[in-house]
Amino acid sequence: MWLSRIWITTGLSTIWLASALAQPQPHPHPHPVLQGPALPLTPFSSASVGEAPAPWRVVALPRANKPLTRFDITPIDGQRVLRVQTDRSYANLVHELPHLVPAPGTQLRWRWRLDQPLLDTDLRRREGDDSALKVCLLFDMPLERLGLLERNLLRAARSLSAENLPSATLCYVWDHTLAPGTLLHNAFSHRLRMIVVDSGEQQLGQWVTHTRDLAADFQRAFGEESATLPPLQALLVGADADNTGGQSLGYVGDVTLSP
Repeated sequence: MWLSRIWITTGLSTIWLASALAQPQPHPHPHPVLQGPALPLTPFSSASVGEAPAPWRVVALPRANKPLTRFDITPIDGQRVLRVQTDRSYANLVHELPHLVPAPGTQLRWRWRLDQPLLDTDLRRREGDDSALKVCLLFDMPLERLGLLERNLLRAARSLSAENLPSATLCYVWDHTLAPGTLLHNAFSHRLRMIVVDSGEQQLGQWVTHTRDLAADFQRAFGEESATLPPLQALLVGADADNTGGQSLGYVGDVTLSP
């Protein structure tokens, strides 16, 4: 389920490092963060049918010969929403939010609907690391808050990719077996942590709405590394079935970040 994967070769071994997002350019120096009551996310509901509206963009695995997860705007239940379809595929739909600091009390809100689940997933294992639906937040946490090994790996990845890869990623996922509320680390990298918010098939074909306390969830996932909420780099909606070879179909309504 991870967002992009980079091989880092050392003199003794090759390490599989999972990193979170290919930003178009590295940030050569820090900029003042922006803080306000709401963060700008282009809605799906006001978009034309077809491709997702800018600045949403599809991000695939670098140099990977894999089918792309399909994202498009379609009308359903009287509203335009994002359709997300996997077929042994991988991709994310990314909305950049560089250097934005959520205001105190910011909540993440979205609704989604899963019509066809992935049956063979197991987020605890690499071979089962797929998700039929996910919403992820990518954070620019200071590197000094990471452990020495992870700090050096991330620096190496940024150097090789010439991109400002995020240092912390929090994903909300619809899983097939794990219970809602489950928190776990990604099977490829501890820099991505996941909270299961929906599970199984009981709510298939139904819209499910979520409101999450961003600071509380970040503290639960990364509290041992940071007592405060770092700046955001991006938000993404995604689904992948490249590890399990499955197929899935889901829909996502507007995603908002606001008090």
